[in-house]
Amino acid sequence: MLGAVISFSLMAIAGRELGGELDSFEIMLWRSLAGIFIVLALAWRFNTLNQIKFNTLKLHTIRNVSHFFGQTLWYFAVTKVTLAQLFAFEFTAPLWVALIAPLFLKETLTKTKFLSIFIGFIGILMIARPEATGLSAGMLAAIFCAVGFAGSILATKLLTRTQSVTCILFWLTVMQCVMSIICAGFDGIIALPNTANLHWVAVISVGGLTAHFCITTALTLAPASIVAPLEFLRLPLIAVIGYFVYAEALSLFILGGAILIIGANIANLRKAETG
Repeated sequence: MLGAVISFSLMAIAGRELGGELDSFEIMLWRSLAGIFIVLALAWRFNTLNQIKFNTLKLHTIRNVSHFFGQTLWYFAVTKVTLAQLFAFEFTAPLWVALIAPLFLKETLTKTKFLSIFIGFIGILMIARPEATGLSAGMLAAIFCAVGFAGSILATKLLTRTQSVTCILFWLTVMQCVMSIICAGFDGIIALPNTANLHWVAVISVGGLTAHFCITTALTLAPASIVAPLEFLRLPLIAVIGYFVYAEALSLFILGGAILIIGANIANLRKAETG
């Protein structure tokens, strides 16, 4: 999990650095294009190319459209809100999953889940503080990127029953590359990375794949009740980075809201583990 924590933090820094030169769709394009070559190279190296299947393209499409929506909003928000705010909002994805899952996976919305969701949304209001500052485009993007990630999580739950990690990552990179080309090229202009920012593109491309690989591996070695709380270490780490690198203040509202969101996640997870 330490690898995932570091990878996600590096992605946030790289996204912040690229945000002034590439738009969200262009960042997704170059990340996905590089990701295709990385996935294929690793699949060839470990002899897993034969695991790439075409029998569940509809579900792959649903997953990747949802993830594309969430990730694009995430890259937009990373330049508009503080890093601590963005990560705190991102952690609401499991709460959105708990809210949406009954509609698609026929899971029961228990009283504990409902209470966790309610507490988590109080945390969102504490961080966003719409009554004090209003809801900016960046704040809305940070909030709703978690909805896209939640849809991706739900689809991934179904895909992992029959599909390998190689197959899932292959279609992730290919489909998001196509979507990025369409969206980035809509205005007829697609900015190219240059020698000054190419290393940040590499960080985003490798970091994204490494983060997902580390989380998947961690879940095979330890129960989710242990892995998930470790992932929350991302928040204090990115808050420290934001403070020292970008001079971002950490207010009591952000801290309090983050505690509520993380606490709601842990309560929901503990209940799921115990049944």
